[in-house]
Amino acid sequence: MNLEYILFLALRATGLVAVALCVGYTFWRFLGFSLSTAGTVLGPRQAGVPDPRIERVGSGEPAHRAYWWRQMWLDTWSAACAAMLSIWYRLTTDWLKRSVTRLFQGRRPETGVRGENRFTRCVMRAVAPGTAVGAAMGALSAALVVSVSLAVLGLLCGAVWLSAASAVLILRGADSLWAAVRRGRMKCPYPGCYRPFPLAVHRCPNCGEAHSELRPGRYGALWHVCVCGRRLVTTLLAGRQRLAARCPHCDQQLPEAVGSTRVVHVPIVGGTSSGKTMLMAAMVAGLESWAQRSRLKVEFASRTDSQDAGTLNQQLRQSGWALKTQGGQPRAFMLIVRHGRQRRLLYLYDPMGESLRDAGSVREQQYLAHSDGVVLVADVLAEPEVRRRLRGSDAERADAARPAEQGPMDTYQRLTGELSALTGRRGRLPVATVVTKRDVLDQISSLPVPGAGIDGWLSDIGLGALVRGLGHDFGTARYWAVSAHAATGAGALDSEQRRAAEPVLWVLARSGLRVKRLLADPAGTRAPGPVEVPVPDRSGH
Repeated sequence: MNLEYILFLALRATGLVAVALCVGYTFWRFLGFSLSTAGTVLGPRQAGVPDPRIERVGSGEPAHRAYWWRQMWLDTWSAACAAMLSIWYRLTTDWLKRSVTRLFQGRRPETGVRGENRFTRCVMRAVAPGTAVGAAMGALSAALVVSVSLAVLGLLCGAVWLSAASAVLILRGADSLWAAVRRGRMKCPYPGCYRPFPLAVHRCPNCGEAHSELRPGRYGALWHVCVCGRRLVTTLLAGRQRLAARCPHCDQQLPEAVGSTRVVHVPIVGGTSSGKTMLMAAMVAGLESWAQRSRLKVEFASRTDSQDAGTLNQQLRQSGWALKTQGGQPRAFMLIVRHGRQRRLLYLYDPMGESLRDAGSVREQQYLAHSDGVVLVADVLAEPEVRRRLRGSDAERADAARPAEQGPMDTYQRLTGELSALTGRRGRLPVATVVTKRDVLDQISSLPVPGAGIDGWLSDIGLGALVRGLGHDFGTARYWAVSAHAATGAGALDSEQRRAAEPVLWVLARSGLRVKRLLADPAGTRAPGPVEVPVPDRSGH
């Protein structure tokens, strides 16, 4: 065995040892560098320095997206890329370009100082290839371990995402089920809109920003974080309805109960001067009267409704009559009616009598499409058949009462055809027919006194076709005779107020509110007592 062969074996052994040592050393170094870099990327950035990965809140929803929705994946991807790039950078820059190059030059890898003698430089050159191979193998081993770790992290992120997405679906389903049980159909009460919507726009109580997607979703499952930092709950069960809400179509303020309470839409339909507005005032007064002697509770749904009611009552106390309904389509007058644990959000519509003059104007009353019941105001003194029966002073009394411009039969005919087209469910709607101006009718001797069975009385005075039509076209019908004059203004009678509230209570009972026992006469045959009031020279009773 010659010297050259021995030297070859020594150099080869030196290279193998260099490879083994370099693999072990570089594996731990690369693994440590990569994990440290990934942790730095995943961790918080320097305070006050913007993170370019975080999505800026733009002009859309003024809330930060939930971390699990998108940012979690961006952070994971950034960490994976940073970990792999750190291994590549350390391998190519620190080892191959610097340390291995220095070894081939016979220099120390740490300092670059040339070796002291020829033997040292020879050994350095001998271990250089092994160092390069070992560094590459160590980098590959570290990359494999990091890849497995990142794969596990990705699976964990996927599990978190699926859990959060499942929570969103469960919470949305629970919210929808809660709204369905309460039948909280959200519809705008304002004229020119009346449109349904699945979700209202909610205002942040801290900064006033409008949130149009305040429900479990990409901005959070249990709450959304507003741009101001305020947490906003996302479900009805958590109290979302306590936030100020607006219609997403017309941006008008909505009552708090919208979305969490079943809405009952009740239009009060009648001709001009038939007494609709006074009847509505009498109904509200009657509900308040019932609230004083039963479990029924009534409150205004908004400050605007309270102010409107106060203005109307002041008019009635001062002059004894209500001004004619003005404007185009009506805004719903909203009340929250409670009985025990049940409650309803009552929308009362008081349209102009002119809105029922022809089919086209009726078709424009889009709120009719949401009707849960109809109150038909019947001013029988405006019916030509009834007027022909009046003799002498009775005709003068009828004229002094300012009859409506169209009779109840004309009003019914204008309403019924278009109502079927608008709702598609006219045959299931209840209709409460209220004969108004009973104080005047009690004093007209040419007509029988409204007594037991108002439907029979209507047939007796020549309105049998109206009774038959209502019974045929609607799901159910019931009849009342009311003096709104005796139920409103100064000296209002509690008994007449409660009678005036019965039609709307009956419609509410049809919606499932347990108030049937407040209706003293389920068959609708109770004979109202006479109301002794002077015949007023005004337009509505």
